[in-house]
Amino acid sequence: MEENIHVEKKDNLIEPGFGEAIRFWFVLGWISFGGTTGHITLMHDFLVDKKKWVSNRKFFQALNACMLLPGPEAHQLTIYLGWKLHGLKGGILAGIFFILPSLFIIFGLSLVYVYFGNSAFLSALFSGLKPAVLAIILFATYKVGQKSLLSTWHYIVALAAFVLSYFVQVPMPWIILGVIFFGFGLYLLKSNETKLKFEGEQIEDAERFYPVNSLEKVPPVSVPKICIQFLAFFLLWLGPFFALYLLMPDTAFWKELSFLFTKSAYLTIGGSYTVIPYVAGLVIEKFLWLTKAQMIDGFALAETTPGPLVIVLAYVGFMAGFNHFDHSYAMAAVGLAATAYFTFLPNFALIFVGAPLIERSQKNTAIQYVLSLVTASVVGVIVNLAFYLGQGILFPKTFGLEDLDWKALFWVAISIFLLFRFRIGMLQLIFLSLIYGVFLYLLR
Repeated sequence: MEENIHVEKKDNLIEPGFGEAIRFWFVLGWISFGGTTGHITLMHDFLVDKKKWVSNRKFFQALNACMLLPGPEAHQLTIYLGWKLHGLKGGILAGIFFILPSLFIIFGLSLVYVYFGNSAFLSALFSGLKPAVLAIILFATYKVGQKSLLSTWHYIVALAAFVLSYFVQVPMPWIILGVIFFGFGLYLLKSNETKLKFEGEQIEDAERFYPVNSLEKVPPVSVPKICIQFLAFFLLWLGPFFALYLLMPDTAFWKELSFLFTKSAYLTIGGSYTVIPYVAGLVIEKFLWLTKAQMIDGFALAETTPGPLVIVLAYVGFMAGFNHFDHSYAMAAVGLAATAYFTFLPNFALIFVGAPLIERSQKNTAIQYVLSLVTASVVGVIVNLAFYLGQGILFPKTFGLEDLDWKALFWVAISIFLLFRFRIGMLQLIFLSLIYGVFLYLLR
């Protein structure tokens, strides 16, 4: 994993400094508000435009590779680029520094939430935040749909994914598996003229001026090396699992928590917006660790923190430990730490083991066509999340016009207008939503 094979470079090429790169990854973890788009924009501005460490073509090749993997692509892109720049140590430190600040922040916010959760002031703040969260999800659905719904079949797959996930409640992994089989069958039936084309850009000599570029040779696949890597990550997973299982009270709880967040990390394609409804359905309805209101509040909290939105799962682990062990702050802290570990460890495994393999498949049109349908199904699952959270936000009691929260509906409409018309940033919208929550508190 340490090797980075480059083509021959110009003599005046400046190699990226390890210390400067680490400082950037650390700062990025504190300022990366705005979701995946914000994270990618900041990385592109620094690594491609400012420092010229990574070529534009290679940056987006890496992003495409990460989008094909389960889990949050922003975190995986950070690990990938850190690995490409400085090998194994660069990838590990980049991935850790990207999530560490948001973990500390979500831990502090979770403590505040459980301590002051019943106060009228905090409830009012959430009354402003939660409608904005719904608007952000709707905006994300629109943005993802623009890029992924490329044909009639893509729309059909997205609609089917929504119906199956929302009305039939089919788990996301089964939907993805079905789409993969359907996609390969559809690809074989389509003529050569109508198959989706994935043509690359023309490679320019300018690529050679970047330390990390698209001219790099892809190392051959080594089965022994992959087996060693797989064993290493399995042991990294097994150690904490046995520690929780043997040392913590109620072993059944920790076993369920460990398997749930590991499985969700490996089986959910499409990033945070697909993993959240999958986990929410299990922790609310099957395990009974959280209430639906607590889940919606956690989503709102996660929107106020930097880092990937999937950090909300750390809050879920906190609340699960807190509720299950009779309001124990110690068990809540362990729950948060364990959830974060089992959620983010797979990202490192997927990048170090899987990303090089995906790079080799980027010219295979059959695989690319199937994965484009998988991406389309993600749109349907995001719509499912919007309906799931929207019902709890707009109809907190029962689903009827008489129980509609008109104040929440008003702020959803205002937030959507600001997002679509003025392209307001997520952080600015959150700030305005907090002001709206204070206004609601004063009106009481």
